[in-house]
Amino acid sequence: MELERMESLARLMNDWGLTGIEVWEGENRVRLERGGPAVAPAMAPAHPAPAALHQPAGEPAPQAAQPQAQPAAAGKAVTSPMVGVFYAAPAPDQPPFVSVGDRVKKGQVLCIIEAMKLMNEITAEQDGTLREICAQNGELVEYGQPLFIVE
Repeated sequence: MELERMESLARLMNDWGLTGIEVWEGENRVRLERGGPAVAPAMAPAHPAPAALHQPAGEPAPQAAQPQAQPAAAGKAVTSPMVGVFYAAPAPDQPPFVSVGDRVKKGQVLCIIEAMKLMNEITAEQDGTLREICAQNGELVEYGQPLFIVE
């Protein structure tokens, strides 16, 4: 893969607030990840709401829907860092990454969120037991929406 292509992927990661990106071109695979502090769920998304993208100039954009409330289950919520499609398994013919009751380790892949035709792995932020899966396979998830509860 050319250096210019990798630089454009790094800019895309920065613009969308992604912590990782993986791209396949033929048999070549490149995965870019960055460390640093995680984005706090209380922060506003780095990109405008879809309705605001199509709003004529001079007219105020409608208010974006607030992220869903934290589920009542005890534990720490793993929230979506972006808007995209939630996938519970690596492929339609494969088992889900995790199930309720599973022990998970920090950094373990819990799901994939597809955003802009890019597959983004969402990982556990702590060791614990998976108590709840808050999203359904193939469902569109919003920024800050709880995906899992780990305690």
